[in-house]
Amino acid sequence: MAKETVLVLGANGQIGTELVEALRMEYGNDFVVASDIRKPMEIHKGPFEIMDVMDENRLMEVVKEYKVTQIYHLAAMLSATAEQKIKMGWKLNMDGLLNVLNVAVECKVTKVFWPSSIAVFGPSTPKLNTPQTCYMDPSTVYGISKLAGEHWCNYYFNKYGLDVRSIRYPGLIGYKSVPGGGTTDYAVYIFHEALARGSYDCFLEADTMLPMMYMEDAIRATIELMEAPANRIKTRTSYNLAGMSFTPGELAIEIRKIMPEFKITYHPDIRQEYADSWPKSIDDSVARKEWGWQPRFDTARLVEEMMNHCKDLV
Repeated sequence: MAKETVLVLGANGQIGTELVEALRMEYGNDFVVASDIRKPMEIHKGPFEIMDVMDENRLMEVVKEYKVTQIYHLAAMLSATAEQKIKMGWKLNMDGLLNVLNVAVECKVTKVFWPSSIAVFGPSTPKLNTPQTCYMDPSTVYGISKLAGEHWCNYYFNKYGLDVRSIRYPGLIGYKSVPGGGTTDYAVYIFHEALARGSYDCFLEADTMLPMMYMEDAIRATIELMEAPANRIKTRTSYNLAGMSFTPGELAIEIRKIMPEFKITYHPDIRQEYADSWPKSIDDSVARKEWGWQPRFDTARLVEEMMNHCKDLV
């Protein structure tokens, strides 16, 4: 079997940082090319290329140079940031994806991974156990771009036979990189603030329930999806994926089991509006049936892991 060579776009981000590490354990350091618009804070153990996904010619150059067989396209502008930079958010999220899809077709890349999000859902979407297929009316630039992107991925699969695979990530919680400006990022900040100051001022209301996932589960799900046989992948827009659901208030209760003196206050900002339009829980039965997805972390285990790891960072 030919050796896979993987390109990760947006490798310095919250997902990319951990995905590159996991992929290099899987395929070897030399066969996973990390890339981003600037050098990472830490030196990579394998190849790294400075690249803007908006530059299609540069993308083509790198894919050909390394004989890339798989692309993980993670470069994007997230929800809160894109609302402040509407045109740039749309341009990066849409043009970047189309550049990747076009280059993948031209260079005969075997597989492409592109992340969608629970932001594709909206005010009219069922909030509890949100199904795989339902009405979607996203209320943010980020969500609109992700919904459009899902249909582009499906289009390129149907028109060109490009093996594009995608996950609708819930809020992701990890400790190895800083959050990227998303609405669910309170669930990362809260651990750093708890350990550094013993308190946290949350930008969402106490009872705002959202779907969440520990980063280790998200990375494992991504690789499992990409390694699943193509004949098992029936959904070519994006898969619902679930880990757990909780509110800031419930998360604070779990933290107090470890740090009884922890205090939390609430001052909702514009991100509350985005959160109110999103699901409270996700039905991921299609992913479980088609490629065997199973989460390993619940809320209690997530809190224990985050508190243990984040104490070394503050």
